Amino acid sequence: MPPTHGGGYPGEAPPPGGVPGDPHGGLPAYPAFPQPQAIQPWPQPVPPRPDPPPPRPSAHQIMRVVLIVAALAGVVTVIAGLLLMASNPEEYGLASGNGRTSLNVGVQPTPDAANAGALTTLAPDAAAPVPNLPPAPPLQPSTPKRLIIPKIGVNAPIRSVGLDRRGVIQVPPVNNPNLVGWYRYGPTAGQAGPAVLLGHKDTRTGSAVFSRVHELRHGDTIEVVRMDGTVAVFTVGGLEQAGKDVFPTHRVYGDAATAELRLITCGGVYDRTTGHYTDNIIVYATMTATRMASG
Repeated sequence: MPPTHGGGYPGEAPPPGGVPGDPHGGLPAYPAFPQPQAIQPWPQPVPPRPDPPPPRPSAHQIMRVVLIVAALAGVVTVIAGLLLMASNPEEYGLASGNGRTSLNVGVQPTPDAANAGALTTLAPDAAAPVPNLPPAPPLQPSTPKRLIIPKIGVNAPIRSVGLDRRGVIQVPPVNNPNLVGWYRYGPTAGQAGPAVLLGHKDTRTGSAVFSRVHELRHGDTIEVVRMDGTVAVFTVGGLEQAGKDVFPTHRVYGDAATAELRLITCGGVYDRTTGHYTDNIIVYATMTATRMASG
């Protein structure tokens, strides 16, 4: 039995005109039902994302901040120090003239500078002037007995002195104007280091043992006779005149590897209201030879 229309075999053509309502032939088409639509959900608000935590500083960054703070603190400290010094120039040695007598600066270069520039002023941190001769090897300690300075006619006994109640070096008694004092808490003359000898410039009755010390020049000789029978021969390096309020303590008493000698006396202007001279005269000398005492 042949098949009904619309189900034909392969290759079988549908009848002309086909079936009404079927554009391709075959069974009538069912009415079209609406196709289901995809329902979109109601847009929901997106919750805000929390801010990420700030990155922790590294050790390198922390060190950099510390160094910057330290540098700023150092700059502030320096500025404060400069302001303090500027407000108190006298206390820090910045006042005009630094409290010293106005004299030609410099040390006599050679013994040929005979009578010129005998007294000098030195910078606070300057080294003690030295002679042109090489230093002699230091001696063992021995108490000094006598001071001899041929050029200015000094031949005087030496007596040890200490400190007074104020902590100031004592001076020889004024009733013996020809007596020299040796500071016994320092080196002995000829021993390594600075031996300090003190003497008066004058007294109420006349001149004293160091009245002509200011006449010494670079290259002059000074002799100290010692208890052990040796004579320490010193050569003058230079003289300094300094106000007593700016005494060059380190230059006078500072350590030295060679045998040094310091002669100290008064100088400058005599102040009648205080009864003292305004300055000190200091002779710097280095031991350049030794010999045995005669007799």
